Amino acid sequence: MTDLTLLTHVKPEWVDHYGHMNLAYYLVAFDMATDVLWPKLGLGRAFRERGLGTFAAESWQGYTREVLEGAPLAATSEVLAHDAKRLLARHVLLHAEEGWQVAENEVLYLCIDLNARRVTGWPEDVAALMAAAATGTPAKRLAIRSRAPAG
Repeated sequence: MTDLTLLTHVKPEWVDHYGHMNLAYYLVAFDMATDVLWPKLGLGRAFRERGLGTFAAESWQGYTREVLEGAPLAATSEVLAHDAKRLLARHVLLHAEEGWQVAENEVLYLCIDLNARRVTGWPEDVAALMAAAATGTPAKRLAIRSRAPAG
């Protein structure tokens, strides 16, 4: 799942004293890409209505090329891996008109029971959508690792 989606333009308030997009706003843009990806995976509003949500547990950003105020931004997103309770996704931020990579982001999300505020398992239908969307592309920085038993 790597459809290109136009997200936004670099807003004046996103620009720092160097004249380019401030690092904090890259996360805003990546979060916008997440909002586009979620419905394709059965997540988002419908998921919350089931009492479930996603929390980011870890993220990594790599900055490739600066963008200036007004630059159009687009993103691609893909599911890299998932297990019973976790999802690893990648977003790539692009200059929407010229096509070059601006930055990339990997995020490890957890499935959360919003009432208990605890990690829980993905519902079967959501897990099936994740499995169908998984690209098999290896992650660059993050991974879903098995936890060693306590003791």
